[in-house]
Amino acid sequence: MTDFSSFPNTRMRRSRATSWSRNMVSETMLSPADLIWPLFITEGTSVEEPIAALPGVSRWSVDHIVACAEEAISLGIPCIALFPNTQADRRSDDGAEALNPDNLMCRAIRAIKAAHGDAIGVLTDVALDPYTAHGQDGLIDETGYVLNDETVAVLVDQAVNQADAGADIIAPSDMMDGRIGAIRKALEMNGHPNVQIMSYAAKYASAFYGPFRDAVGSRGLLKGDKKGYQMDPANSDEALREVAMDIAEGADSVMVKPGLPYLDIIRRVKDRFDIPVFAYQVSGEYAMIEAAATAGAGDRNALVLETLIAFKRAGCSGILSYHAAHAARLLRSGS
Repeated sequence: MTDFSSFPNTRMRRSRATSWSRNMVSETMLSPADLIWPLFITEGTSVEEPIAALPGVSRWSVDHIVACAEEAISLGIPCIALFPNTQADRRSDDGAEALNPDNLMCRAIRAIKAAHGDAIGVLTDVALDPYTAHGQDGLIDETGYVLNDETVAVLVDQAVNQADAGADIIAPSDMMDGRIGAIRKALEMNGHPNVQIMSYAAKYASAFYGPFRDAVGSRGLLKGDKKGYQMDPANSDEALREVAMDIAEGADSVMVKPGLPYLDIIRRVKDRFDIPVFAYQVSGEYAMIEAAATAGAGDRNALVLETLIAFKRAGCSGILSYHAAHAARLLRSGS
């Protein structure tokens, strides 16, 4: 019997010979609709503050954030994610500014929704590190230990505060136990049954977060580390337990963070759970691509698109990326 799976009956290169054929048999597709664009907010009007550690990324005042949202809409990006750079004099050990209905985050949410309504989604970070004087994601005791249950109580109020301002997706990034269930209950009780929760379910204690801390102004504030609540990079099975708990507590989607070093986690979560999975291509990943392109180690456009398609291939429904706007332009131009 003839073996039709062998060469030359089968030539794997036939379908690769032309661009139209490669496009026709492509197994994984990437579009602007797969992207979420993280944006940093700062005080003032008509302010743009370039972030040295993130070449090409800036902090924007609220009026510019509204313009960025308009740009995202024009590019087909469905959602933006907001992160505030809270002024030092508004930071405190208890992170009370997180509960201020007129804080930077809430003003930005209201301004975006007033200008664009439901034309774009607004995802908001729920954690105390942008507001604490000590840089931890929660309340601490006299030894510096981050208190779980006491922090969850504050996160619940922070989440409701953001939902009241018009947030579409609440994204708890703190990694406290039990916070998803508590936030879901509070959203239901406070008239926000349709506000989504995207849980940072598998957030690792990573070395890739450094530029982000510059962006939100927490560099140098942190005493100690976050290994007591963020995940050990050595662990994989533990991530599945974290995801399972957050789904049971009411998460609508889950996130793996960082992204590229944890493609195996994304794949395991996607295979195990019937829920949308997102990845955060974090600041250190972005900075490395920019550094490689600047050094001539690779073509920037190709590096950006190849890493983003890797997330989709691993099973992601979408990706948070500082390259989102640039990638959307490339995709729309057919590059």
